[in-house]
Amino acid sequence: MTSSEMPASPPVLPLGASEIQSLLPHRYPFLLIDRVVEFEAGSRILAFKNLTINEPFFQGHFPGHPVMPGVLVVEALAQAGGVLYQLTSRMNGVQVEDKLFYLVKIENARFSRMIVPGDRLELDVTIKRRIRNMALYCGVARVDGEEAASADILCAEARD
Repeated sequence: MTSSEMPASPPVLPLGASEIQSLLPHRYPFLLIDRVVEFEAGSRILAFKNLTINEPFFQGHFPGHPVMPGVLVVEALAQAGGVLYQLTSRMNGVQVEDKLFYLVKIENARFSRMIVPGDRLELDVTIKRRIRNMALYCGVARVDGEEAASADILCAEARD
């Protein structure tokens, strides 16, 4: 095993914006994770998104009654899954920085609470299964401990 293939040590938590940006290609206004506070390699991640009235989507969804779009909640869960995948790969000595992963399937999506300015969105994501270049995640989004949304998300590595 060469030094570049050596497993890395666990990340120092919490991870902030700059560390998250080193793991994901997303940038403002589409980076939907502010902090990672828990990580279990190959298993689970817990991340947060702090929502303010300044989020661009609140301006039009909906004027006078701002609500985070459900599709963006699912995207935030998928991004948390991407961080989980990247950190796990690094810990296993696999470098995947140059690869892009896309959300390819959403199942069992449920929305049970509106997410509004001032909320802190908790993104709890676990890996259900990894198959070759794909990962199936189970994600739950919560606000103040109350479930706001959940979905099973399949992401796949882009073909060259």
